[in-house]
Amino acid sequence: MAAALGGLGLLRGRLRLRLAAAAASPPSSSFSFSSSSSSSSCLGPRAAVRRGAAARPAAGRSYGSEAKEEEELRVRYLDDEHKGIVVLGLNRSHAKNALNKNLLKMMSKAVDALKSDKKVRTVIFRSEVPGIFCAGADLKERAKMHSSEVGSFVSKARATINEMGGTQRLPRTIGVSLAKELIFSARIVDGEEAKSIGLISHVVEQNEAGDAAYRRALALAKEFLPQGPVAMRVAKLAINQGMEVDLVTGLAIEEACYAQTIPTKDRIEGLLAFKEKRPPRYKGE
Repeated sequence: MAAALGGLGLLRGRLRLRLAAAAASPPSSSFSFSSSSSSSSCLGPRAAVRRGAAARPAAGRSYGSEAKEEEELRVRYLDDEHKGIVVLGLNRSHAKNALNKNLLKMMSKAVDALKSDKKVRTVIFRSEVPGIFCAGADLKERAKMHSSEVGSFVSKARATINEMGGTQRLPRTIGVSLAKELIFSARIVDGEEAKSIGLISHVVEQNEAGDAAYRRALALAKEFLPQGPVAMRVAKLAINQGMEVDLVTGLAIEEACYAQTIPTKDRIEGLLAFKEKRPPRYKGE
């Protein structure tokens, strides 16, 4: 399948991959990308699991709200033990989930809404279309655009991806040499090769339902739910900013981020929960 999100950037739809692209998140929640192919399923950069790892979460899927089938982006709020997880499903089967203006607009609107929703802890991007994640930009629509429209469309696409991006583009993920090789050749790589070069971090055996990658992403998201929102937010900030600077500066950023947790109620709750030997009840305050 073609991938054009997160660590891969848009790459103008040229880098085609039979895998799922993954990314990080806006300040208060985590993003994971998932998709399924016919033989194996893949999840995105640097979450590290070997092929054949468990792909099923403890419970099945349940949704608090269900989008209409004809919508190009389906937004689902999970319930029960998965409460706090939101699934955004790409649903343009006729176009292999290629990004057109409407889908991009819906993605941007959804991400903006989720960023300000304190009840949302983790967001999963997935494909609702079997065997494909995203074919990149919708080149059929692009061909019909006036030249004056192209620049603003690309800028909007880049801004939307940046809201989810944490891998900081392909060369930063797999190195300059390999990035050039893939971009210049537009070579198709399978899940195993993608994992071997560090482009993705999860490869799991496909299941009968064809949603092994989504189930693994859901299991990972469930692991994130008990963690403190404040700590998660500053940890991501420290990682994202620290990767851009030298180690000494990075350590200073880490110290400054930790300092932000000291006056919070969540920190006190975490200490009390440890003392009382019970699960913490974080509120993100």
